[in-house]
Amino acid sequence: MSIIKLIEFPTLGDERGSLIVVEGNKNIPFEVKRVYYIFGTKSGVSRGFHAHKELEQIAVCVSGQCRMIMDDGKNKEEIWLDRPNKAIQIGKMVWHEMHDFSSDCVLLVLASDHYDESDYIRVYENFLECVA
Repeated sequence: MSIIKLIEFPTLGDERGSLIVVEGNKNIPFEVKRVYYIFGTKSGVSRGFHAHKELEQIAVCVSGQCRMIMDDGKNKEEIWLDRPNKAIQIGKMVWHEMHDFSSDCVLLVLASDHYDESDYIRVYENFLECVA
């Protein structure tokens, strides 16, 4: 079973341009309680390097691209987020890393809950112990 759960959002639009609709509990499998975006990431900088005990997230590059590494403690997979209609679901207890941000990258993240530092696992060895 793949760690990567790909979501393809339908692209709507006409001669005026394109539109993508994102709705909690519809094409997002949870109620969205928090939204944040990462931008202006310097060349060579990677982000993430953590897992969440309970939080679920959807990540999509609304501009540019980045490479995502997903790790469930047994398998690692990677995917490029490189289209604004291509997203991935980051489930509970999945270590995730973001690499190779393009200079124009805007990575939008939709989260199932509000920020809670106690939900983070920030040390990879601790993550491996939890999933063992």
